[in-house]
Amino acid sequence: MELSNQLALVTGATGGIGSETARLLAAQGAEVVVSGRDAGRGGATVSSITDAGGRARFVAADLTDLASLRNLAEAAGDVDVLVNNAAFFPGAPTVDQDVDTFDTALAANVRAPYFLTAALAPAMVAKGAGSIVNVSTMAARIGMPGLSVYSATKAALESLTRTWAAEFSPAGVRVNAVAPGPTRTDMVLDTVGEEGAEQFAKTTVLGRLATPREIAEVILFLATDRSSYLTGATVAADAGRTAV
Repeated sequence: MELSNQLALVTGATGGIGSETARLLAAQGAEVVVSGRDAGRGGATVSSITDAGGRARFVAADLTDLASLRNLAEAAGDVDVLVNNAAFFPGAPTVDQDVDTFDTALAANVRAPYFLTAALAPAMVAKGAGSIVNVSTMAARIGMPGLSVYSATKAALESLTRTWAAEFSPAGVRVNAVAPGPTRTDMVLDTVGEEGAEQFAKTTVLGRLATPREIAEVILFLATDRSSYLTGATVAADAGRTAV
């Protein structure tokens, strides 16, 4: 298995893309640290992995809180794979955007992956190997009304992906991102509803929503040596939306 004897941390792994990613990494032999705020949902992800013969444990964390983030980094240990997946998904026209939601989005989507990476990358550098995968969005590259804050935070994450590749890859640590298109997750459906999600899907070349598993497969590719010559890249997994 491609990730035997490796330790992986997946944030936001209590459902959707994160949960599917945790399962795929475990199926390839990784021990997976499942992180999120909901212990019940986190436990369900862990159980789905261990019931299939994999190894996983749950570490609760609120990544908008720096103390919780530091505790997560310490509890995870020297990881070989870091998937910065957790995100806050606000939706509002710019003129209606409130400051508290704006600050929460910056904390969850930019500050959290920044300082989690800063805490965990040194051990990867010391080993001379590792993979960091950041989860962005197609909205970082195209203008979408009502998503000004979310898209800006993810554009920042893509910029960090390039900078971190320049900083860490000479030591053997690859850093890449995946930018999903409209995906059938609770976060998306709770924010825009089924009808809104289907409208997004119709703007893609394939004309449908992605499943979380389809996006998780791309993350797995970036996490393993299948993508050994990729670093600093953002892979568009958006059914061709940003290609036309």
